[in-house]
Amino acid sequence: MTMTHTLSGTLGAEQQRRTTHRTQLLIQMKQIIPWTSFCALIEPHCHEGLMSAPTVRIDRMLRIYFLQQWFGLSDAAVEESLIDSVAMCEFVGIDRHRDSIPAQNTIWRFRLLLEHRGLAKQFFNTISQQLKAAGLKLNLGTIVDASIVSAPSWMHRKDLS
Repeated sequence: MTMTHTLSGTLGAEQQRRTTHRTQLLIQMKQIIPWTSFCALIEPHCHEGLMSAPTVRIDRMLRIYFLQQWFGLSDAAVEESLIDSVAMCEFVGIDRHRDSIPAQNTIWRFRLLLEHRGLAKQFFNTISQQLKAAGLKLNLGTIVDASIVSAPSWMHRKDLS
């Protein structure tokens, strides 16, 4: 066994033991949200025109929808995030070796279904109440890559206010 192989194995094991803030949030939300009752509310709407018979399980699509809301992701961005993030795939229940990741078009249709039927607002109200009862609050944010750049000299002029 080479030193490189041993070192990479050690680093991989160390990373697996560490839990990110995102992973902790997803674990908590997985436990707090009443998935079965939410899915039961969605199911009758899946056959009313905005979606054909679901090709992806409703619970998976609902989890993807929540990821979009919590992390400020577009339909395309959540699809990419599922490709990149083990934690997000685990939260949704996707086995990256067996299951396919829903395409942005499928995600878009499901999001429209929830929003047009008023279910999204209902779900977030229920979740907010449950979090409040548990003494918790969910703060939504945006992930931003910060950098310092040089501003053009004309921006420094005081008479441009």
